[in-house]
Amino acid sequence: MQTIVIAGGGAGGLELATRLGDRLGRRRRARIVLVDRSPTHIWKPLLHEVASGKLDPQVHQVEYSAQAAHHHFEFVHGEVTSVDRDARIIDVGACHGGDGLERQPGRKLRYDKLVLAFGAVTNFFGIPGAAEHSMTLDSVSQAEQFRQRLVALCIQKGLRRESGAEPDAKVNVVIVGAGATGVELAAELHHTAHALAKYNIHALDPARDVRIRIVERGERILPQLDAKLARNAEQYLRSLGIDVSTGSGVARVTSDAVHDDAGNVHASDITLWAAGVEGPQVCAALGLRLNRLRQILVGPSLQTIDDPKVFAIGDCSSHICSVNGTVIPPRAQAAHQQAVFLASVLGKAGVDQLPHFQYRDYGSLVSLGPFVAVGVLIGRLGKLGNRGVVVDGILARVLYRLMYRKHVLALHGFASMVAQTISHWLRDRLAPPVKLH
Repeated sequence: MQTIVIAGGGAGGLELATRLGDRLGRRRRARIVLVDRSPTHIWKPLLHEVASGKLDPQVHQVEYSAQAAHHHFEFVHGEVTSVDRDARIIDVGACHGGDGLERQPGRKLRYDKLVLAFGAVTNFFGIPGAAEHSMTLDSVSQAEQFRQRLVALCIQKGLRRESGAEPDAKVNVVIVGAGATGVELAAELHHTAHALAKYNIHALDPARDVRIRIVERGERILPQLDAKLARNAEQYLRSLGIDVSTGSGVARVTSDAVHDDAGNVHASDITLWAAGVEGPQVCAALGLRLNRLRQILVGPSLQTIDDPKVFAIGDCSSHICSVNGTVIPPRAQAAHQQAVFLASVLGKAGVDQLPHFQYRDYGSLVSLGPFVAVGVLIGRLGKLGNRGVVVDGILARVLYRLMYRKHVLALHGFASMVAQTISHWLRDRLAPPVKLH
């Protein structure tokens, strides 16, 4: 019985483990092992909602151990530290608790086929001070740290304004990068500031005293969308009171400001870096060929260029589409399609002459707050080939929510997805719109 090890439990890795477990593990045709440094999974496109307090991660997280038990695969808690490709063994580091005590020892896992699904980390592009003075949204813990810091600052500045110690006290949030993450977070933070004021968590005027600014190097926000849609999205952000600065890159970041290369200084109590991603550091320790963003180069069948027994999917990989010669973007839909593809081919005994993976771009949807979204649907959903169908408003918001439900469906099945949807809807009706503490 062959052993298939999947390193990384993100959107692609967990879905692949679930599909392989149901297809091969259930019938004991293969041993499926998932390795991740966290005990729980959350869909990464939701992290901006965790950071804004709109979403409670404990409600939406998936316990890897429970998922493994229900879908016939094994879960190993730990971080991959190295891979011996000659011996086909990976090293998994020890796990430690918050008290520093070792919870699980390090171990070695043998594999017949290895799938690398590490995801990606924030790319600071060598900007001075960016790594030291910026927060990121690479994990749930980082998103929670951002939320807690925002709430604390709002409370502190409100008290200073009321006491007269700082009559003009304001909270300045600067988001670097106007891709989907930066834009979605900015829109959610606007509603968070108003919700916290409504529940008397802070004494600031959310429209006047909580200033949100997006700094983007490109000439417009949301470069993945049609130019007209991007302009409409920018106008909507401005109507919310969010400042948008485009056409200027970041020169340096300090503890209290972001300096752009046009000489402007943007005051900042919290700087969130959302300007790009790269492969995690472990990718450089595997002896595999990488691109300039430290992503693993893969061939048409998602096998790494250097080792046909090792595959890579998701944001840690670089796959060039054989149809148009473009690099597949780091999106959840790409990881999903790659997981579906590998689930259908990894059960075969050999690795020679595997079919080629074909990526289909179904478009992009971007949330602009609780009630609004914009995007373009392409392919079967848009029914207009590569031209696409423009969607916005409530319809786009509904479709945006369905993307997450599709992920839940892939992990838990239809009945569980419906039950979770109803449960989350009821909870949203009864609970405050954001986490208050």
